[in-house]
Amino acid sequence: MFQRWRAVGVLAVALFVVNVVARLVIRFAYPDDDTASGRVSLVMFLVIGLILAGTAFRWGADRPAGHWTGDLAVAVVVALALTVFVGPLLVGENPFDGGAGLFFAQIWLYLAATVAGVLVGYLTLTALGRDHRSRQLKRYAELKAAKPRKIVRR
Repeated sequence: MFQRWRAVGVLAVALFVVNVVARLVIRFAYPDDDTASGRVSLVMFLVIGLILAGTAFRWGADRPAGHWTGDLAVAVVVALALTVFVGPLLVGENPFDGGAGLFFAQIWLYLAATVAGVLVGYLTLTALGRDHRSRQLKRYAELKAAKPRKIVRR
């Protein structure tokens, strides 16, 4: 049980670190360039999506979808809360400086990137037939094919 929550915590921290690095790059490399900061934010969302795609691919192969989706959801919610409320404070900004529009735009973009990443990872895993359910069905088919047929005598 501890290892399960440790993996969730490590994932949440990794997602938050990606955001902090992007904020620091924007703050120090492109302080007044909105175009460059938009590109850095796009790269950040892509990296977050790739991390979650890899995680969904890995966790989806070992466990049923009901187990790992809950873990991913907890990690994403924790990372999102840290990103929205703590991330701006680390670079000397107020989380609500941009107004409600920017605040909620961050949340929607973050959720869109995470959902897209998880879908890409899990759909790739399913298409390859390596997800937990496909492997269970394959084992069941092999087991049924391996049993000898019963001969019914009259």
